[in-house]
Amino acid sequence: MDMGRTTNTPLAAQVDDLAGLAHAARLRSLSLPGGADFSSNDYLALAGSARLKAAVMDALKRGVPVGSGGSRLLRGNHPEHEALEAEAARFFGCESALFLANGYTANSALLATLPQRGDAIFHDALVHASAHEGMRLARAECIAVAHNDADAFADALRRWRAGNPRGTAWIAVESLYSMDGDRAPLAELARIADRYGAVLLVDDAHATGVFGAGGRGLAAELDGRENAIVLRTCGKALGAEGALLCGPQIMRDHLVNRARSFIFSTAPSPLMAAWSVCQASVAHFTRIGNSRTPANTISFPTPSMSGSSVGSLVTSSWKRSKRPSTSASGLPLMASVIIDADAVEMAQ
Repeated sequence: MDMGRTTNTPLAAQVDDLAGLAHAARLRSLSLPGGADFSSNDYLALAGSARLKAAVMDALKRGVPVGSGGSRLLRGNHPEHEALEAEAARFFGCESALFLANGYTANSALLATLPQRGDAIFHDALVHASAHEGMRLARAECIAVAHNDADAFADALRRWRAGNPRGTAWIAVESLYSMDGDRAPLAELARIADRYGAVLLVDDAHATGVFGAGGRGLAAELDGRENAIVLRTCGKALGAEGALLCGPQIMRDHLVNRARSFIFSTAPSPLMAAWSVCQASVAHFTRIGNSRTPANTISFPTPSMSGSSVGSLVTSSWKRSKRPSTSASGLPLMASVIIDADAVEMAQ
C-alpha cells in the first residue's frame, strides 16, 4: 500500500478561488492598452518623451549597462545608482536617498525593516497595499486609524505612548490618495509626530512630479527632518521605473544592512537610474510648474497619431488661471490626462 498517495487535486483551492471571483464579477485578466490614455500613471507623458529617450541613448553610448548583474551588495552597485541617489538627496533637500526596484518594494521594505519589537505603526485606514505587505512582515504592532483624521492619530498615539514610553511610533500615510484624490493633513501629522516622538512615513508617489515647487511633491516641506521619510516613485510622473526612499542617513544605512528585499534582490537597471542624473525629467517639471503658456489648450498624445503629433483638449480654466483648475479634493481636473511635456515646452 502506497502511504504517500493522496486524493488531493493540485491547485484545487486556487481553482475554487478564481471561480468565486468570476461569480462575483471580480475576475481580473490582462489586456493590451488601446485608445487615448485616461488611466495610466504616466501623468506628464514623459515615459515616451523625446528628451527621456535621448537621455537613455546617451547613457548607452557612455557604456551604461541595461542590467545590473546582481545585488547592490555584490557587483550590482553601479555609479548611476549612486549618482541618482546623490542627485535625489540634493534635489529634494534630504540627507540621503536609496533607490529600489519600485514603489511597492520600497514601501514594504520600509515598514518591514525599520519598525522594531516594542514599536507601533499607526497607519491610515486607506493606506496602500504595499504598506500592508510591509506591516504583515513587521515586528511592530500595527494600529489602523481613521482616514485623514489628524485628531484620531493624536488620540491613538497618546493612548499608546502612555503605556510605551520607550518604543518608537511610526505614522504611515499617503500624501495623495489616488482612488479618492484627497490629501493627508501632513502639517498636522508632522506636529503630532514631534509631540509623541514618532517618525512620519509618507508615500508621495502620486504627487511627485505633479505638485510642489519643481515637482517636488506634497511632502517637500518634510524633507530634511530627522523624523520623516518620504517615498517617491520614478514610475509615475517621472516616466521611468524604480523608487526613492528619501530621509536621514540612518534610514539608508539600516535598509542596506537589514532590508531583505534590498539585500537579496538584483539591483534595478542602471539605465533607468541614468535618466535622473542628466535631469531630463526634472527640467520638464520645473518648466511645466512655471508654465506661461498663453493658449487655452493642453496637448496630449493620441494613439491615432505618430511621432510628436498631439491632439488637443480645450479647458476654459487654463486660459483664466494659466494652470489646470483643481477639484474640491485638490486634484487637478486634468490629473488623468497625460500631458505631452515637449508640446508644452514648445508652446512657451
